[in-house]
Amino acid sequence: MNKEQAKKKIEKLRQEINFHNYRYYALDDPVVSDAEYDRLMRELENLEKEFPDLAAPDSPTQRVGAPPLEK
Repeated sequence: MNKEQAKKKIEKLRQEINFHNYRYYALDDPVVSDAEYDRLMRELENLEKEFPDLAAPDSPTQRVGAPPLEK
């Protein structure tokens, strides 16, 4: 995978993971299994390690926690 392909894949993974984070944490209504979510995160982590200049401070891999659930 070249850098441009990695950049596109990383952007797609970040969007997908952010969507799943919102569904899980804000709505308490996940649409993927924990195993699938973990697979997406591992794929993103691996790409960011392989292309460290594409890592970003706002990446889901850099988050420590999530905002509290509002009910």
